Amino acid sequence: MINRAFLKAGHLPTLFSAFFYFDMAFMVWVLLGPLGVQIAHALHLNPAQKGLMVAVPILSGALLRVVAGLLVDRLRPKRTGIIAQCIVLVTLLAVWLFGIPSYSAVLILGMLLGVAGASFAVALPLASRWYPPQYQGIALGIAGAGNSGTVFAALFAPLLAARFGWTTVFGLAAIPVAIAFVTYLVLARDAPNPPAPRHLHQYADVLRDRDAWWFMLFYGVTFGGFSGLASSLTIYFNADYGLGPVLAGECTAACVFAGSMVRPLGGALADRIGGIRSLSVMYGVAAVALLIVSTHLPTLGAALVVFIVAMLAFGMGNGAVFQLVPQRFAREIGVMTGLVGMAGGVGGFLLAFSLGTARQYAGAYGPGFLIFAVLALVALFGLMSVKSRWRTTWGALPGVARI
Repeated sequence: MINRAFLKAGHLPTLFSAFFYFDMAFMVWVLLGPLGVQIAHALHLNPAQKGLMVAVPILSGALLRVVAGLLVDRLRPKRTGIIAQCIVLVTLLAVWLFGIPSYSAVLILGMLLGVAGASFAVALPLASRWYPPQYQGIALGIAGAGNSGTVFAALFAPLLAARFGWTTVFGLAAIPVAIAFVTYLVLARDAPNPPAPRHLHQYADVLRDRDAWWFMLFYGVTFGGFSGLASSLTIYFNADYGLGPVLAGECTAACVFAGSMVRPLGGALADRIGGIRSLSVMYGVAAVALLIVSTHLPTLGAALVVFIVAMLAFGMGNGAVFQLVPQRFAREIGVMTGLVGMAGGVGGFLLAFSLGTARQYAGAYGPGFLIFAVLALVALFGLMSVKSRWRTTWGALPGVARI
């Protein structure tokens, strides 16, 4: 956990600025989810369209994380973050000034908001490169806790939309994003002695390593579950339990808060007992929780409790995966952050899109939850199949923390 040795090990201003940037970027990235009820009402969208609307930013962010990972290795993390934040600020101000007149325009907006989602591939290497292996779990857990920005989106966006109109929310969101940008400019520093930039063929070489694909699967489930639920639950609570946009957003915020706050705990727990052991428990808990909610629980209270349990498992799993990644791929952390982050976004897209499609064509969200529960079990069995090899190969090398 955080102690005096950890505080002296890296660069705290950079760690804070990485967290703050990530936090505000994530708030923006998922805005279409909390605003989904109001946007759907204004544009007369069906369930499948609502599902695609909230899924597009997740997929866009996933793909752009690869681009961001490439830029981090070549331009270094700080400069890459400056470029990304400028694009996001321009997008928010453009929506505020000119509005969104159609469903196709919403999808284009979703693609642009994906730039905010790509912040994952910038903020984590920015923080990670300052810390030795024994502190990777907690350092990346703190930086990654910026996904708590989804709490602000869920809690405040529906309320502000009810008072000022949903397009105005994008203009208001530009204010904290601008503050985070200035903080980043002042405090963030690139770590000394960064890894040498890779050539494009070397990025392809990483994908020839089967461990890279395992990590992509593992994060596709943990972060995919977190981001998919964060983007979809406001619409889900409105459709299945009849909640108004504001109350649905508050329930979503409670779930997201649970998942985002425990990410550092997941990293710290993985440092203590090993990432493999902690991930095994988290996949099992998440799978059971999703199987339960797929049955459509009769009361809102029961559903809320189970969703919070699922988000706790996914949030801690996010921290645990990134306790392992920098140890296995220390020299390729930039590109691996991009690839693993992309897989996480693809998982979130799959969950959000599956929920909307299931509601549209099956009349219920249950099949969408069921698909992702099965995926969590696949990840669990995959983890069991590689743990012996990992612990006796790279996990046994000097300088590697407990896995």
